[in-house]
Amino acid sequence: MSNTQPINVLFLCTHNSARSILAEAALNHMGGGRFRAFSAGSSPRANQQPNPMALEVLSKAGIATAGLRSKTWDEFGKPDAPHMDLVITVCDNAAGEVCPFWPGQPATAHWGYADPSEVQGSPEQKLEAFRQTLHAIRRRLELLVNLPLASVDKLMLQSQARELASKS
Repeated sequence: MSNTQPINVLFLCTHNSARSILAEAALNHMGGGRFRAFSAGSSPRANQQPNPMALEVLSKAGIATAGLRSKTWDEFGKPDAPHMDLVITVCDNAAGEVCPFWPGQPATAHWGYADPSEVQGSPEQKLEAFRQTLHAIRRRLELLVNLPLASVDKLMLQSQARELASKS
């Protein structure tokens, strides 16, 4: 990886409507040109759109939402798709979700987050779940974007990203 090329990071989840969308937008906001984030789902529903509460929480945090859309990971398997350097699953294994598997050679890590769209309660309680998820994602991304450039070769990137999974 050259120091001039951004590191492409793909965040994967099941439906690509909440956690992976939050992570994509947050990393593009925080990455300072060193990182370029994308997101996708292993099985987005027909006509899936980003969760409106995810978009609201991002907007209130001052993070751009233009261009965010739910999409299948098949888009990133096409010949003209950007090459991914790091693939991070953000679904929650503990909740019994099936997390997507990414074939190929990018570095991989799993950062599990509970699905905020599954929270029951008042609209304010649901919105708070999205805020808390964004906050948790941003804490890990803060560590990722501040890794020294020397740490960002493929093997170091994978071990660093996996180590961040234990940070909260």
